[in-house]
Amino acid sequence: MIKQAVKVSLLFMLAFILSAQPLLAAGKAAKFKVTYVSAELVENEHVGNEWWWGGYVNGKELEEGSSVTVSATGSIKLRAEAQEQDKYPEDGFDTVTVKLSSLKSSINKTLNVTVTENRGRYSGNTATWRFVFKIEKL
Repeated sequence: MIKQAVKVSLLFMLAFILSAQPLLAAGKAAKFKVTYVSAELVENEHVGNEWWWGGYVNGKELEEGSSVTVSATGSIKLRAEAQEQDKYPEDGFDTVTVKLSSLKSSINKTLNVTVTENRGRYSGNTATWRFVFKIEKL
C-alpha cells in the first residue's frame, strides 16, 4: 500500500514538473541582433538639401550600418527620423513595434518617413526617406 502511494505521488510530481516547464521557459528572454542597415532619401520635391537622419532601437540611437544585441521577451521598438535642416527645420518620423514571439529567424523591417515643407513657395511639398532594419534571432 505504501509503495503504491509513493508511486502515485511520484507520478503526480512528475506530471506537475513536466507541465510547469513550458510556463517557466516562456518568460525567458531571447537574444536578438538588430542592425540599422540603411537610410535612403528616395524622393525630394524641393524640401531641402541639408539633412539629419537617425535610427533607434528601443530608444537607443544607432549609426547607419551598426548593430545592437537586445535581450527581450515581448517586443522591440524601432524608430526612424529625418530632419531637413534650415532656418525653419521640418521633420518626420515613423515607429514600429515588432512582436518577438512571431520571429523565427530573421526579418527586414522597412520604415517610411515623410517630411513636409512648411514654409515658403514649396510649402506642402514632401520628401520621403526609406529606413531598413534587420532583426535576427540569435
